[in-house]
Amino acid sequence: MYKTLAKPAFFAIDPERAHDLMRAAGRIANNRPVSRLLRSFYDVWDSRLAVHVGGLSFPNPVGLAAGLDKQAELVGLMTGLGFGHLELGTVTAQPQPGNPKPRIFRLAADNALINRMGFPSGGADALKIRLQRIRRTFPALPPIGINIGKSKATEIDQAIDDYCYSFKLLSPLADYVAVNVSSPNTQGLRQLQEKDRLKALLLALRDANTHRRPIWVKVAPDLTWSALEEVIECCLEAGCTGIVATNTTLGREGLVTVIDQAGGLSGAPLRQKSLEVVRFIGARLSGRLGLIGVGGISTADDVLAMLSAGASLVQVYTALVYEGPALVKHLNQGLLAFMEQRGCRSVQEAALAWGEERRVA
Repeated sequence: MYKTLAKPAFFAIDPERAHDLMRAAGRIANNRPVSRLLRSFYDVWDSRLAVHVGGLSFPNPVGLAAGLDKQAELVGLMTGLGFGHLELGTVTAQPQPGNPKPRIFRLAADNALINRMGFPSGGADALKIRLQRIRRTFPALPPIGINIGKSKATEIDQAIDDYCYSFKLLSPLADYVAVNVSSPNTQGLRQLQEKDRLKALLLALRDANTHRRPIWVKVAPDLTWSALEEVIECCLEAGCTGIVATNTTLGREGLVTVIDQAGGLSGAPLRQKSLEVVRFIGARLSGRLGLIGVGGISTADDVLAMLSAGASLVQVYTALVYEGPALVKHLNQGLLAFMEQRGCRSVQEAALAWGEERRVA
């Protein structure tokens, strides 16, 4: 129904307008009865899908990437769709409108999006109030991550205080916090991936982490290998829980669509680049940190490729726009089908089996 009815209607209008309509409709599910009804259709329960990483238990490895639910307005809906975790945000310390519109562009021939949203945010204080209400409404949720970023008005040299404000306010309501230093749409933000700046930021967040929440760092796919090694070193020195790889890319390689728009590219064209980054990081971590793979995932094979490359979990966003609300169900069913055929008892065994088959082939 999504591909024959809803998707053509959504794709006939401006992408951000379609997103706003989805948000408005999704608020209907922000109550337990509707969310529970959706779960009866979309959720896939099987103990073999469970993943334990970073001190948390995830019912399945497929999570929602940051960016779709910036204001924590869709928690009931996304829980109902069967996600194994939800990463909300990016939220900034200060309220801000984001970049001027238009700022989202569909590349339908590529199953991709370009966005230059610029962290539109109601601010950390508003999100705290909403999260408190959500926690009261939904006593049983998958792990909730809060993705925090720098306010546009904050100078790069004051970024630590800006991040720490959001962190102190929101971490008590989160299961983990993701530190976004890699969006291409806030001027200067990616400078925070530089070794000295990143180390100072992460050490400050470690000192502010009185509730001992797992801290993850989200990195760009456009970093050099040497820069990625510095990020890994900083994360290890600061005692972070893991790395989220990757954010959107400034690259435009291999696109069918001819488009001249600034912003971060997501979706299918990002798949190979993100996979290479995950494989690079995974090989160097050797299990010392957790790793979440993001970028171009739309099939169970894509999930298995990320897991085989070293990720413990994956996240999706753009594929949800193109494939619809049954995406997570199909991904988890595909994982289970693979596991049944190979006699795997866990996601980790499935990843090993998938990787071995590819090496033999």
